[in-house]
Amino acid sequence: MPKLYDNHGRIINYVRLAVTDRCNLRCFYCMPEEGIKYVPQKALLTYEEMERTIRLLVSMGINKVRITGGEPFVRKNMMDFLTTLSQINGLERINLTTNGTLTAPLIPDLKKLGIRTVNLSLDCLDKARFFEITRRDEYDNVMHTFQQLLSHGIETKINAVVMEGKNIDDLIPMARLTKDNPVSIRFIEEMPFNGEGAHYQKLTWNHKKILAHLKTAFPNITKLQDPPNSTAQHYQIPGHQGNIGIIAAYSRTFCGSCNRIRITPKGMLKTCLYDDGVFNIRDIIRSGASDHQLKDTFLEALGNRAKDGFEAEQKRSFGLPITESMASIGG
Repeated sequence: MPKLYDNHGRIINYVRLAVTDRCNLRCFYCMPEEGIKYVPQKALLTYEEMERTIRLLVSMGINKVRITGGEPFVRKNMMDFLTTLSQINGLERINLTTNGTLTAPLIPDLKKLGIRTVNLSLDCLDKARFFEITRRDEYDNVMHTFQQLLSHGIETKINAVVMEGKNIDDLIPMARLTKDNPVSIRFIEEMPFNGEGAHYQKLTWNHKKILAHLKTAFPNITKLQDPPNSTAQHYQIPGHQGNIGIIAAYSRTFCGSCNRIRITPKGMLKTCLYDDGVFNIRDIIRSGASDHQLKDTFLEALGNRAKDGFEAEQKRSFGLPITESMASIGG
């Protein structure tokens, strides 16, 4: 199997592919209440273009893909596309991030396809706060998805963005979910990818404060060994089945071992979450480029990758601040 490296010697074997920017929620940390201006359908990568891109990247050394959005299942024929991906030789893992509103009926088929891990976006365990955060009444559907994932034995990670004044009261109850469930609860620092820019002048609830808060209820929480290239610092409460991850997404403490690239719904390659795009895969494909030309373009991009998220942010075009929605990037 070939191996792919960037200019800092970091192996690149993981791509996050956003299949749509559309979402049926309006989460506070992701987009304004009125939503965002969605990409026209013809501007999205087609399924054929995404398949070609993934096949090429697998031939170069990528062995893991995570399907994200927006919400992936609002795009029609998504299960057919997942079936196609599952048949690519050399692609060892297909994982999925979903908000869970449409996912429950699909879980048996997802398991048959070999989807081994699902990240479920769920920021609280209180129905009223869920509505306040997402601006939609979908809590019961999401919890049904959670239960179905567990009952079908699919490894489940819950992604909870920590938001000052929004869901702090939920952090400890969510951590308690790990007692009787083999689930990973991942608390994520809020980032400015909400379609408006940073909500706060300074991020108060950083990874250190999140851990300190958890220790007030679980003083014996212990550090686990983190897997290679992990974005999360992992912990476990003694006697609990599951574990807890804290992701310093804004503090960017894990950049030195980052093994991932991102492809946005309209085909923009991002070699770092914080850059504003390196080149547009869609445009190159539609210009008639060969696989060899496309491969060379990927290699050039990885040969000029930013050292970390801070450097990538500094190099953004015209020095403009971040105002994109995470839905338009790929959550």
